[in-house]
Amino acid sequence: MFERLREDIQSVFHRDPAARNAFEVLTCYPGMHAIWLHRLSGWLWRKDLKWPARMVSNFGRWLTGIEIHPGAKVGRRFFIDHGMGIVIGETAEIGDDVTLYQGVTLGGTSWNKGKRHPTLESGVVVGAGAKVLGPFTVGAGAKVGSNAVVTKAVPAGATVVGIPGRIIVKSDDSEAEAKRKAMAEKIGFDAYGVSEDMPDPVAKAIGQLLDHLQAVDVRMEDMGKALKSLGCEYREKALPELHQEVFDCIKERSENKAAQD
Repeated sequence: MFERLREDIQSVFHRDPAARNAFEVLTCYPGMHAIWLHRLSGWLWRKDLKWPARMVSNFGRWLTGIEIHPGAKVGRRFFIDHGMGIVIGETAEIGDDVTLYQGVTLGGTSWNKGKRHPTLESGVVVGAGAKVLGPFTVGAGAKVGSNAVVTKAVPAGATVVGIPGRIIVKSDDSEAEAKRKAMAEKIGFDAYGVSEDMPDPVAKAIGQLLDHLQAVDVRMEDMGKALKSLGCEYREKALPELHQEVFDCIKERSENKAAQD
């Protein structure tokens, strides 16, 4: 028991920079209190002491604002940050090293008996306000963005955002990504906002423009080589210079707008 308690406290230090000492975690972290009470209610539930189990669970809900059904299965080093408003259903299953933030619901979409709540594999992180609804699996290491509504299975390592939840696909083509960065450097653009794992449509549009420019650049070089091989008098002209201060100004305006919003 004391080993698990020590493990729980260490998991807080690993994932919450605000934690200062073990006594503070023991006394001031409602997420930890909810987990400890759930272990008691879960033990009673498995002993077929259903009513006492529900009473302990209800007391935990009253004390912490976190509702975990006694029938839910929870792994090791489970961490609930802030916690208020979290609801975890009866048939939910949570692996090791999972993190939930406030307002998360692991709920069902059916009134039928049997498995109706999600399974979170090890290392999953679910952002504040997210709703994961249904009897499917969120793969190991996946991330669910704040306020997302997820109703379908999520592959391991993926990131889900939006309503309804959509998977942000990470590019496996490292060569294409390298070419994109090279083109951005060539034209003098700081692609600080261009990332395949961001749901920003403007960033994606810029990324596609860079891909197009790279393709045009390659085609022009091939055409120049072809003309030279045919004996044509072809002189490469230098591209117009792009001044870095222009892009710095755009970046500064974007940052100021984001700060105002």
